[in-house]
Amino acid sequence: MLSGVTYDVDAVRKHFPALDEGAAHFDGPGGSQVPDVVGQAVAATLTSAIANRGTVTAAERRAEEVVLTARQAAADLVGGVPEGIVFGRSMTQLTYDFSRTLAKTWQPGDEVVVTRLDHDANIRPWLQAAEARGITVQWADFDPATGELPADAVPVTERTKLVALTAASNLLGTRPDVPAIAAKAHEAGALCYVDGVHLTPHAPVDVAALGADFYGCSPYKFLGPHLGFLAAAPELLETLHPDKLAPSTNAVPERFELGTLPYELLAGTTAAIDFLAGLVPGEGTRRERLDVSMRALEEYETGLLRKLDDGLAAVPGVTRYGSPTRHRTPTVLFTVDGRTPAEVYRHLAAHGVNAPAGSFYALDCARHLGLGETGAVRAGIAPYTTEDDVRRLLEAVQSA
Repeated sequence: MLSGVTYDVDAVRKHFPALDEGAAHFDGPGGSQVPDVVGQAVAATLTSAIANRGTVTAAERRAEEVVLTARQAAADLVGGVPEGIVFGRSMTQLTYDFSRTLAKTWQPGDEVVVTRLDHDANIRPWLQAAEARGITVQWADFDPATGELPADAVPVTERTKLVALTAASNLLGTRPDVPAIAAKAHEAGALCYVDGVHLTPHAPVDVAALGADFYGCSPYKFLGPHLGFLAAAPELLETLHPDKLAPSTNAVPERFELGTLPYELLAGTTAAIDFLAGLVPGEGTRRERLDVSMRALEEYETGLLRKLDDGLAAVPGVTRYGSPTRHRTPTVLFTVDGRTPAEVYRHLAAHGVNAPAGSFYALDCARHLGLGETGAVRAGIAPYTTEDDVRRLLEAVQSA
C-alpha cells in the first residue's frame, strides 16, 4: 500500500448509479461506467445559457470558460500543456485527421512503423495514409507467447518518419517500453504517435517521460463522456497544417478542431478528471492529486488483477493470453475449452457478469495470437471493481 494512502472502493462506487443494476462490470476497456458528477456536469452545461465562444455576452464567456477549463484538466491528466490539447469526436477521428496532416510531409522512400499489438485505430489510419502517399509500412511483431513487444522488435531506420505505438494493449494489457521505443524513433529523426486510450484509465501518465510526440486518449474510457483528445507540444502543432475551413481560426490548437466543440462533453471530461483526482482525498494541485490517486488506483487494480489471474489459472480448461507475471494494465484475455468465446460471454452475462468477447478492434493482435477475428473473452478491472466482482466472475467461469 502507498504510504498513508487508502483506496476506498466502496466510497468510489457510491457515485456510480449504473452499479445499482447489480451487474459485475468487466466491460470497462470498451467504455467505463460514469459517476454521477459527470452526468450532472453534462446536463448543467447542456441546459445552461451558452453560445459560440466569445467575450461579449455571458453565454459566450461561459462557452469559452468550459473549453479553457477542459484543456487545462486534460493537460493535468497527461502532463501536457493546455495549449497543446486538441479535442475531437474520438481518438480514432483524431488519428485519421493527424495521419492525413502528417502524410502531407512524407516523400517517396519514407517509412512508417505500426505494431501488431495495437488497436486498429492506431494502425489503419497510418496504413491508408501511407498507401495514399506511396510510403512503405514496416510492422513490429510482438511475442505471441508473452504478449510483449521489446524495443528491438521495432524496425526503425533513417527512412522512418513515424512510429505508431500503443501505451497499453486494449486486448492483452501489455505495456511496451514506450520511452525506449520513442527514444529509438527520435534518434532516427522520427516522430512517435502513442495510443494512450487503454493506459490512461489505469496509471499516472506523463507524456514527456513517455517520449510521446502525440498522445491520444478517450475520456469515455476513464469515466467520462464519449469524446477524444490529443496532447502534443504546441510548437510541434504549429508546424502542421490540417485541412480546414477558410473562416476558421489558424491558431493552435483550434486549427485542428473542426466545427463547434461539444461544450457539454468538455464539461463532463473536466468532471471526470476531477473525479479521478479525488479518488484518494488529498491536497495540492490537480496534477499532484491525480498522481497520488492514479498511483493508488494502479496499486488497487493490480491487486485485483493478481486475484483474477490466479483464479483463472486454477480453473481447468481456461487458457490465458499474454504474460501474467509482467507489468500490465488490469486486463485479462482468456478462452475456455469446449466453449466458443461468444458462448462464454453469454454464460457470464446470464450470471450477472459483463465480460464481452471478440477482438475488440485489435484485429491484427488477435490474429497474431492465433485467435482470428473471433478473439476471446476480455475482462477488464475498473476503479469500481471489487473483490466480490472478481469472485463472481471466477465462479461463473468455473460453471461455464
